[in-house]
Amino acid sequence: MFAAHEASKNKNLKITVVEMGPDVQDRGKKDYLHGVGGGGTFSDGKLNLDPEIGGDMTQFMPRDEALEYIAYIEKVFLDHGAGAKGGESVVDSKAIGLKRKAKKAGVKYIPIHQRHIGSDHLPEVISSIKKEMEERGVKFVLNTAAEDIIINGEKVTGVRLAGGEELPADYVIIGSGRGGAKWFMSLCSRHKIPTKFQALDVGVRVEVPNEVMEEITAISWDPKFHIQTKQYDDFVRTFCTNPSGYVVAENYGDFICVNGHSLRDKHSENTNFAFLVQIALTEPVENTTEYGESIARLATTIGGGKPTIQRLGDLKSGRRSTWERIRKSYVPPTLKNATPGDISMILPGRIVTDLLEGLDALDAVIPGVAADSTLLYAPEIKFHALRVDVSKKMETKIKNLFAAGDGAGVSRGIVGAAVTGLVAAKEISERSK
Repeated sequence: MFAAHEASKNKNLKITVVEMGPDVQDRGKKDYLHGVGGGGTFSDGKLNLDPEIGGDMTQFMPRDEALEYIAYIEKVFLDHGAGAKGGESVVDSKAIGLKRKAKKAGVKYIPIHQRHIGSDHLPEVISSIKKEMEERGVKFVLNTAAEDIIINGEKVTGVRLAGGEELPADYVIIGSGRGGAKWFMSLCSRHKIPTKFQALDVGVRVEVPNEVMEEITAISWDPKFHIQTKQYDDFVRTFCTNPSGYVVAENYGDFICVNGHSLRDKHSENTNFAFLVQIALTEPVENTTEYGESIARLATTIGGGKPTIQRLGDLKSGRRSTWERIRKSYVPPTLKNATPGDISMILPGRIVTDLLEGLDALDAVIPGVAADSTLLYAPEIKFHALRVDVSKKMETKIKNLFAAGDGAGVSRGIVGAAVTGLVAAKEISERSK
């Protein structure tokens, strides 16, 4: 969207956005990943305003330039209503004290500028941005999948849609998002576009009472903690913290994962966050996407088509949770359409060990986070494993074919995806002159 929004400023360009899902207001519970605004539309709406969070943008440009892009992205969101009820993007003065406390516990805390829009307000913002784009002449082709690209020689010349219709184009930007990562991988394989597999994030969604996290989230709405585990020396991190939020199921079609969000106008008694282990594969298999999907398919089978929920105390004791045991917990689950079970039957043993060690380390910084009553939902998997080989202008080896966002593996979040889209659009705008 940001690529099209930027390119539409150039009157020499005619812009078409092809989207396999529906418009914002028509998206239902099964359309979390596809539709106008992509997966971000129904996310928590957190803008991490740091070039090294949500994908490292400094690999493509100097830090100062990346900060300029980020400031512009924030302004676009604010111009379209994100600031109506959103928090200020400041770093709390208490962050230094929290950083010191975390360091003493062997945990790294990263204070960053953030702004929270809220899952209930972000769709309005996306609709407003889309309306402005349409007023500039941008055409949206919705509920239509892009099936393939058309190449003439070494140059892209258009897009083939599902059903066989062809759209001629001088420039093509692919922003498939996480939901389209597998399709993009097959497209790259078909056209011999160089790719490499990145590390995958696999873990759980953790849910605790607000009282456990409120001192931390008062300092930083979405605190970033990094941990190196003892036994395996693996990297574990917190991601997407949602104060007074809700755990939700995320439907990928073939399998179910979990995610979380928080609303501006509706609050729960709990705070949830993703707790993720970074997994990299080398020889003989490098396909971390397939590895992640195999875990998700197993989890969906064991959960009977639903995510699995378990008390942390039950996981530590080696027993499955039941609704009776969960009701004894101090944490009422916000996602009730889940199956009580045993996460150790879903996630590999190494990952379970990393999660338990990581939560114990985090408990020294946030007392109560590793209590027996803490709820865990599985699996939470971030599919940004495929990394397309692009130039610093986001161009692939095929001339005038650009790749941007999480689906291309060049970003890991709303702001990073927007930056990569802007870079591609600016290059196209320059060439069109």
